[in-house]
Amino acid sequence: MKVLVIGGGGREHALCWKLKQSPLLSELYCAPGNPGIAELADLVPIRSEDFTELAEFAAGLGIGLTVVGPEVPLSMGLVDEFQRRDLLVFGPTARAAELEASKVFAKQFMQRYDIPTADFEVAHNEREARKAAKHFGFPVVLKADGLAAGKGVLIVSDRAELKAALAALFDQRQFGSASERVVVEECLQGEEVSILALSDGTHLLPLATSKDYKRIGEGDSGPNTGGMGAHSPSTLVTSEQGSQIIERVMRATVHGMAEENRTFVGVLYAGLMMTADGPRVLEFNVRFGDPETQPLMMRMEGDLLPVLLAGARGDFGSARVGFRQEAAACVVLASEGYPGEAVKGEPITGIEVARRQPEVEVFHAGTALADGTLVTGGGRVLNVCATGGGLADALRRAYTASAEIHWPSVVYRKDIGRRVIEAD
Repeated sequence: MKVLVIGGGGREHALCWKLKQSPLLSELYCAPGNPGIAELADLVPIRSEDFTELAEFAAGLGIGLTVVGPEVPLSMGLVDEFQRRDLLVFGPTARAAELEASKVFAKQFMQRYDIPTADFEVAHNEREARKAAKHFGFPVVLKADGLAAGKGVLIVSDRAELKAALAALFDQRQFGSASERVVVEECLQGEEVSILALSDGTHLLPLATSKDYKRIGEGDSGPNTGGMGAHSPSTLVTSEQGSQIIERVMRATVHGMAEENRTFVGVLYAGLMMTADGPRVLEFNVRFGDPETQPLMMRMEGDLLPVLLAGARGDFGSARVGFRQEAAACVVLASEGYPGEAVKGEPITGIEVARRQPEVEVFHAGTALADGTLVTGGGRVLNVCATGGGLADALRRAYTASAEIHWPSVVYRKDIGRRVIEAD
């Protein structure tokens, strides 16, 4: 079978790495891909947002399944375009993708279906946001309604930070049209975890637990990013809590979406805060997480391709997913300046040395080629991942490998998983 993966980051590299192992695969393509993915798949020079051109490519080449990585093409209607052409694609339609594309829709949806989440108010201007913030008190969370590459969440602790945040959202339009509406909500306390499940529109196949580290700085300091590291399992969710989350959050969401004529096929991702009062949903994503996908793919047993194919057809049937007992960890190597304007064009060395470390894989995220030399091409540049008998072992291997990779402005957190290990 010919398979097309859409996207060009670390998540898509990990998906291609896993799909490449399938005996059902005949040819693998990735659009637009990156230099690391080029070792596994034929790269297609089409942007992930150009979904009409992508659909024409898939139809012309006889692609049997398309797997969508990023959220933007999903929200723009890529799946709808593929379905109009009777092309099998694993991912939600634009109506279903609104669960991620609009924080306001997601919060109101959770309110309608009694899905546990933080109390909130919706603000259309600075005055309404300031009033809502006063209601909740500090610290308080402000979220741009639309897509903002994982950076549209601002946690403010005092009046000065609130003033700066409101200016960024409403005056400077730092997130563009994404902040025409803003969700203002209470700030929950606890540890964050990620729960992902595959959906065929009716049934769920839960994936292993994972934990993402959003903040740029150690000790969870500084602004939010797309993710600076992850590990699986999270070790923070008991089996009882996991079952509760699957029923009260994941199944409730799939059933609710079906009731609203938004049948959800694809990856349902819930970011949750494990509070003293139980799990609370922070956000929904409608695709594989990045960088959670990387350790998940390293732990996953069996063949991913037939599972995604069954989901795209709307019936998992006897399809199942399993995960090894060992842990997996991912450390994101970024360029200085991220999540703002990152330094680009610097030559990267040491990847092959890192890959020779036991149980290590290096997934490319923001890399490029300049005259045949691998250089930095984005904020998050590489994902160094490793497996181990336990989380501490996996992290040790990932950090040992990370230390072998160099470019002048490389930065990465040194504390991924530290609190979890210390609390274990």
